[in-house]
Amino acid sequence: SHLLVYSSAGHPPPVLLHPDGSCELLDQATDPPLGARPEHVPRPQANATYTPGDTLVLYTDGLIERRDEDIDVGLARLTSTLATCTEFGAEHLADALLARLDVASGGNDD
Repeated sequence: SHLLVYSSAGHPPPVLLHPDGSCELLDQATDPPLGARPEHVPRPQANATYTPGDTLVLYTDGLIERRDEDIDVGLARLTSTLATCTEFGAEHLADALLARLDVASGGNDD
């Protein structure tokens, strides 16, 4: 069915990278981290469709967050970088992101 069903537990939104370089932030089902709210409250879920050739990018906040910068700036930097990486496979994509986002040797994360 080419359907993703997702829920985020306080993590930055996954990105669906399309072969044409466009990116879709999967940010419609966000919630606080696990254990930070009552257990009886159901977690939100959302759906997104994908097509063959799309790449689902999951990452930690250390890839995009910078101490004195709004998170939206980091997300924009990520998606613009991803747009230039459509020809890479998964392993090379991860290496390219680390290098191009200047965190290959680690970053200043909390």
